[in-house]
Amino acid sequence: MHEMSIAAAVVGQVEAAAEAAGAFAVSSVRLQVGELAGVVPDALRFCFELACTGTVLEGAALATELVPARARCAPCAADWAVGMPPDLCCPTCGTATAELLSGRELQILSVRWEDGPTRAADREPIHEER
Repeated sequence: MHEMSIAAAVVGQVEAAAEAAGAFAVSSVRLQVGELAGVVPDALRFCFELACTGTVLEGAALATELVPARARCAPCAADWAVGMPPDLCCPTCGTATAELLSGRELQILSVRWEDGPTRAADREPIHEER
């Protein structure tokens, strides 16, 4: 189950960014996951919830966007959805020299967090404080 290491890496990157920005809580993370990335979205969601425990991401929602795998044939320029398991032979000319156009993505698209409390504006001391 390599989804746990992926979830831990995502949590680590988001946690570092949130802390650098002064955020105290992360409410959601949106990931793009390619069809050929070798990731099971349900397993990733389960592992994400575990990896968030005790971090600023605890309770954060994970949304995944699946990117379909597509390929293009070099000789005839046809493109097609390769499906799972991937079919890399061109359905038009039968050549097996496909270039993958999409489907291997695994990236953080966006993060929503809550900023920390703002500092009170500096003020002039009142007479009793001087």
